[in-house]
Amino acid sequence: MNVSDAINVVRFTDVGLLREHNEDAVASDLSIGLLVLADGMGGYNAGEVASEIAVLMITAEVTEAMQNASRLKKSALNWLPESHILADAVEKTNAAIYQISQNQPQCAGMGTTLVAGIFIDNKLVVGHIGDSRMYRLRDEQLVRLTEDHSVVQEQINAGMMTEEQAKLSHHKNLVTRALGVDPEVELDLQELDVEVDDVYLLCSDGLSDLIDDTEIANTLIESDGDIAHAAARLIQSANKNGGTDNISVVIAVVKKTFAAEKSWFKNLFGSTKIARY
Repeated sequence: MNVSDAINVVRFTDVGLLREHNEDAVASDLSIGLLVLADGMGGYNAGEVASEIAVLMITAEVTEAMQNASRLKKSALNWLPESHILADAVEKTNAAIYQISQNQPQCAGMGTTLVAGIFIDNKLVVGHIGDSRMYRLRDEQLVRLTEDHSVVQEQINAGMMTEEQAKLSHHKNLVTRALGVDPEVELDLQELDVEVDDVYLLCSDGLSDLIDDTEIANTLIESDGDIAHAAARLIQSANKNGGTDNISVVIAVVKKTFAAEKSWFKNLFGSTKIARY
């Protein structure tokens, strides 16, 4: 769904102060309502390869699926909810990255985190793998929409450490799930209602490890809708706090509603519930 007249978006990525290469990748395409961010990992430059494949391939797969759905929208047999479109794109991308890592010695063990969203019909379908995050600012209240797939998050959930202790952990960058590392991967999916003036932030751990949620919220609030200024300030703050990793942000602000024209199939059967893949 084309939401370019309803949503403004900016994308910033920075190598940080200590890394030689930027292994993050970001993309957005409002003609299909897509936002995507990936944080690569692996030896040599393999992390760059994995994250670039992720954003390019997911964008291409979602674009093709949306075009097919548009052409076939009158056929109940071919109707496909956006959650399935994103899940299918991620499945194909995971297989491609894994295959390359198996066949190219210089890419062995590569993988990437992923956080992506599709805006459709006044909703946002969110999918994520790893510790890249999505936040929502609404009525000056910041909410983290994703839960990290990481060792420290599992320890927090088990009551073994607090959020404050987790910030000091030597294992805070160990993810328990990544795209392209195994033949199959589980994508966490959710569908959220969107409101006018919502601000959505996608970020890599190069930001969230160095700036706490309170500072993120204050920066977004103080920007007063100037999301380019907010993104630049966030990256500047992360670098001021050490810049120990690549830093990437994608920020989207909802300017007006974007209701979709309902197909007869959706009108008849309603929206499909989101499942976990």
